[in-house]
Amino acid sequence: MENLNLSKHQTFYAVGLSYKKADAETRGKFSLDAEAKTSILQQAKLEGIDSLIVTSTCNRTEIYGFAQHPFQLIKLMCENSIGTVEEFQKVAFVYKNQEAISHMFRVGTGLDSQILGDFEIISQIKNSFVESKSFGLANSFLERLINAVIQASKRIKNETEISSGATSVAFASVQYIINNVEGISQKNILLFGTGKIGRNTCENLVKHTKNDHIVLINRTKDKAEKIAGKFNLIVKDYTELQLEIQKADVLIVATGAQNPTIDKDILNLKKPLLILDLSIPKNVNENVKTLDNVSLVHMDYLSQLTDDTLEKRKLHIPAAEAIIDEVKLEFISWMKARKFAPTIHALKEKLNSIKDGELDFQRKKIANFDHDQAEIISNRIIQKITTHFANHLKDDNTMVDESIEWIEKIFQISPIVSEGEALQKVTYNER
Repeated sequence: MENLNLSKHQTFYAVGLSYKKADAETRGKFSLDAEAKTSILQQAKLEGIDSLIVTSTCNRTEIYGFAQHPFQLIKLMCENSIGTVEEFQKVAFVYKNQEAISHMFRVGTGLDSQILGDFEIISQIKNSFVESKSFGLANSFLERLINAVIQASKRIKNETEISSGATSVAFASVQYIINNVEGISQKNILLFGTGKIGRNTCENLVKHTKNDHIVLINRTKDKAEKIAGKFNLIVKDYTELQLEIQKADVLIVATGAQNPTIDKDILNLKKPLLILDLSIPKNVNENVKTLDNVSLVHMDYLSQLTDDTLEKRKLHIPAAEAIIDEVKLEFISWMKARKFAPTIHALKEKLNSIKDGELDFQRKKIANFDHDQAEIISNRIIQKITTHFANHLKDDNTMVDESIEWIEKIFQISPIVSEGEALQKVTYNER
């Protein structure tokens, strides 16, 4: 194994937690809203971390970035959420270098999603990168990596059928309602929260339940009105939430609040109520379960519902992984070239210096010396020599660090790395 370094004393890490080991309650503690993500970027800047991105969705919270130690990134996450380091350690992952790069590829292409083939996360990664860049926290390595992940995501979406068929939390929730509520087309459905999941759920409700008794409520009423206008639904004020809950047979909660918005104290019910909580962190207090006529289902359960569509998607995993390997190989080749480019450049300068001295010596010694012709021949030889060295360093079997060290020692060169290149270095463990 060899460390393929591209910069100074820093390692590329991916730290975070996801649905794989952390339940909804724990994920909720580490959930980061827009303000918290911005705070992390500001704090990172102050603490001398020069490149990172932050993502936080209902299924995962992750930081990708450069640090001398992963705890620098873990500390940022814990200090800007209500989760503790101890809680993080129980369910978290810490990947570095090769594993961190591979993890980002799998996340960004939907292979690590709770529902296989869900490509929602790639837009989150894009937006996170744009924000990091606005803070000056996105170096050329990270930009190249993000672009490679986006490229792989697009190719997998276009060249495979891993995202075919309707499978999402929004779709699963509507399936659950249809399967568990008799006469759903005649029931009163209340959707509280019209963010992304809420919008998708609403669209699936209209499409699959043929129900025209759907009421939308959102803290910001105009957002609900935009969706309602599209589907010809009813919108009520946030102040009417408690009254509308009493009328509802099904309540779907999909808000982005950091604390529960539905509590047993506001449920003055006179008939059974099915509540689906599609929020992270949970927006329905568990105490509603103490009410006899309330059934509560959380999105973690809905996400476990599998059907033929998911099974069919699994057949396309090998094709998706082959695309990832191809794009990742291109990225690694770029990364290796970025590392040895300063050495090759310094070698070329050294050979040119030797050439200039020798041509000057020969011009004084040889009568009718053809300097221009000697210059052309010498330059071609230098180009061929440096190309041989570059091809050697590009070879997968080459011990890059050792070879660079020998080249620099033999030719007595000290590569001058540009500020942009020197700022960032990543280590890639070649296997």
